[in-house]
Amino acid sequence: MKPSEIVLVQDGPLTAELYAQLDHWRSKLGKKLVCVPIKTNVGLGKALNIGLEHCSHELVARMDTDDIAHPSRFAKQLHAFESIDIDVCGSWITEFDDDPSQITGARMLPESHAAIAQYAKRRCPVNHPSVMYKKSAVLAAGGYQHMLWFEDYYLWVRMLLNGAKFHNIQEPLVHMRAGMGQLERRSGLDYAKSEWQLLSRFKELGFISSAEFLQIASLRLPIRLLPKFLIRFIYRSLRT
Repeated sequence: MKPSEIVLVQDGPLTAELYAQLDHWRSKLGKKLVCVPIKTNVGLGKALNIGLEHCSHELVARMDTDDIAHPSRFAKQLHAFESIDIDVCGSWITEFDDDPSQITGARMLPESHAAIAQYAKRRCPVNHPSVMYKKSAVLAAGGYQHMLWFEDYYLWVRMLLNGAKFHNIQEPLVHMRAGMGQLERRSGLDYAKSEWQLLSRFKELGFISSAEFLQIASLRLPIRLLPKFLIRFIYRSLRT
């Protein structure tokens, strides 16, 4: 199953090589490819909201440009929407560093809505590059909002609180690049501060209790301040 429309958001100026690739794919895809240029880099959340404005259909599949979708991804997710009453459908993912043929790990998530809602109290419940969702459900929850490094997690929780129903297909449908650059983004004092802000917001929204806030923060935040080689070890252990 191929998409009927591809909305490609250009978050700021690109390289000459990327502009050449855009020209190449425009010649192949024609009007099916909708390019949305943004003059300056605005960040993930704003770029995704701008992209959503240009999506013509209710069902939107999202992914990053350096990830690889399984050929059956869209067909299986569309089947899930046809057979289950859901607003968001994700899947498991496999990961690679530089060579896509070398799988370095996988992120497996719960299937049912109830299990996903419970899991979301402690960890992000949907693999963002694998997601297909109803545009109206995303907009009803306020769309993507600024929460540095956690725009997707913040959106899922607001959607859960807004009554959206979730489902994760129990197999990997996206092969995702996840090298040292990703690990570095997920560590350090700034990342820990942003995660504290996210958990504080979850508590304000009533998604987690004060006791859960203290428990989760005491478990997660110290890990962000560990040396990177230890973070890499922990990350690999979780993904294996």
